[in-house]
Amino acid sequence: MQGILLVDKPAGWTSFDVVNYVRRRVAAAEGLRPKQVKVGHAGTLDPFATGLLILLIGKEFTRRAAEFSKLDKTYEVTMRLGTTSTTGDPEGQITPVNDKIPTKTEIKNTLKKFTGAITQTPPAFSAIKVNGQRAYKLARAGKEVVIEPRKVTINRLKLLDYNYPELKFTADVSSGTYIRALVEDIGQALGTGAYTINLRRTVIGDYKVESAVGADKLQADAIKSTMKS
Repeated sequence: MQGILLVDKPAGWTSFDVVNYVRRRVAAAEGLRPKQVKVGHAGTLDPFATGLLILLIGKEFTRRAAEFSKLDKTYEVTMRLGTTSTTGDPEGQITPVNDKIPTKTEIKNTLKKFTGAITQTPPAFSAIKVNGQRAYKLARAGKEVVIEPRKVTINRLKLLDYNYPELKFTADVSSGTYIRALVEDIGQALGTGAYTINLRRTVIGDYKVESAVGADKLQADAIKSTMKS
């Protein structure tokens, strides 16, 4: 079995959990040991996030990972105003900031300011390597994590719903954009603080989550019949 498999990752699973699960299913179907099967993904999703994960199965496809990871992406984002999180998501320590309630006009104007080429600093709790180690491992160990700012492009931010303290929007972004960092920056600009409470990736390049397989259907037959070449 070789090809591209689109998976709709459930909340609570790491991207590696999905890779491992599919590797075992493919290995069992082909009468191989899991270590003999090459499976990788083309762009991590946080454990709390859901949505589109591109899996690459077989040596011919896993070596193309960089090609897919550089594609633009679309996310549906829900953020909570008035509080911050040490990790930028629900898994961190939550701290109240204030009870300021921005108007819808303020929200729209602030989203416009973050559209286009911007500079952002990836979160300490991320998979970026710092001196050869994953940043999140250093952060969890209580060590100082210094990550250099980087330029990314926000192609579009569209407000979907606003009912304080929750704000929902769609983000079309370039590869390398960290949504948790974007949300924190928006919260800071609004003077309220903010963190991401829901994150769903719906598009990667031309691939859409509507074509993806749910985790509950990741059996060998479904994997084989839905893989793309």
